[in-house]
Order: sequence, then structure tokens, then C-alpha cells
Amino acid sequence: MHENDVILFFDGVCGLCNELVDWLLPRDSRQRLKFSTLQGLTAKKLLTDEYTQDLDTVVLWARGKILTRSDAILYCLGEVGGVWALCKIFYLIPAFIRDAIYRLVAKNRYRFFGQRSTCRMPLPGERLRFLD
Repeated sequence: MHENDVILFFDGVCGLCNELVDWLLPRDSRQRLKFSTLQGLTAKKLLTDEYTQDLDTVVLWARGKILTRSDAILYCLGEVGGVWALCKIFYLIPAFIRDAIYRLVAKNRYRFFGQRSTCRMPLPGERLRFLD
């Protein structure tokens, strides 16, 4: 792990969170993003209990800075680049509004997107992008 890493921490058993990771992986052609579950060892090393125990919130470790919820998602889209970087326009919407929408979706994510019985395991070609 390097201080310039950008790591998205997500709920490893959440269907929506796993879909987000599955969506980001092929679009991040520069491979800037790394991934780890909130339940994993890397999360325990880098994040406080405040973050690792709140499985409703994606957390982004962005070069030593921590971003959560909609800020984390928008940052990831910026890292992916291309047309997705245009999503940065959503920063114009106040964070309390963006995060209210985020919380509504997060509260209902298991009901709408399901829950896995185990955390996502990376495919062989993805292994270097996933941290324990």
C-alpha cells in the first residue's frame, strides 16, 4: 500500500456495493482505484471504528484523505475519467442533499439489491486491485 493509493471501502456483502465495484473495474482503465471491504484487514488498519462499523457508508481513502457517501462516489467517477468525470458537476448540489439521497438508497439497498452470504472475491485478473 502506498500513500498515493485511492481505495474504495465498501460493504462486502451488499449487492449494490458489489455492483458498483463491478461497474468501476472495467471503466477504470488507468487502474487508479483499489478496493477493500469495510469488513477487511486494510479497513481495520486505515479507518477508525466510526467508518468500519457503518456498513451503510462507502468510504474512500484518497491519498490519505477520507471521503464518504456521495463525495466518495463522485471522486471515484472523477478517477475513472472520460465522460464519467462530467459527473463532477453534481458537486454543485450541496452535500447535505446528495447525502440525503445516498442515505435513502443505502437504507434500502439490501431490499432492492440483495445481500450476499460472503464478501466478493476478486477474479484472477483483478487480484492486484483488491486489498485484504
